Amino acid sequence: MKRTISFFWETGKVVIFALAIVIPIRMFVFQPFLVRGESMEPNFHQGDYLVIDELSFRFRDPERGEVIVLKFPGDTSQRYIKRIIGLPGETVQVKDGQVALEKNGEEIVLNESWYLPLNLHTPGNTDITLKENEYFMLGDNRAFSSDSRQWGVLERNLIVGRVLVRLFPPKALAKIQEPSY
Repeated sequence: MKRTISFFWETGKVVIFALAIVIPIRMFVFQPFLVRGESMEPNFHQGDYLVIDELSFRFRDPERGEVIVLKFPGDTSQRYIKRIIGLPGETVQVKDGQVALEKNGEEIVLNESWYLPLNLHTPGNTDITLKENEYFMLGDNRAFSSDSRQWGVLERNLIVGRVLVRLFPPKALAKIQEPSY
């Protein structure tokens, strides 16, 4: 009987210790995310299981091209996955199927060939200047994505974190790379 009690006591201590470590990490550092929908195809697909880094943006600003999970501005209980396109202080223009950015009088057409098919066009007509702590988000599947073209800019406080790793499906296991422009 004494051995049984000792066993349960030791097991309970291990479980409590493990939970004391795992729960804070899960709540404040890394979070799982399951992709639902087609808005990020061809790069992320329905059922992809991702790990989100919630810590990075506490120490640095989000960068163009990073794929993030965000709280949907229209209903913050919903989570979306999108790519950061426009940064604070920039003017984002979507016209003639292309995305152009302007900052300090310099305009560039965004080259997204690193992560999008060459023949992909971005539908819509958008011209918006981002204020401090505002970001312009687009899904990679531009024709079928609900993003900043429909619901407007994303405030920084609605960013949950950046996509760090794809764990599932196993054949697609990968660390997510940010494009360089």
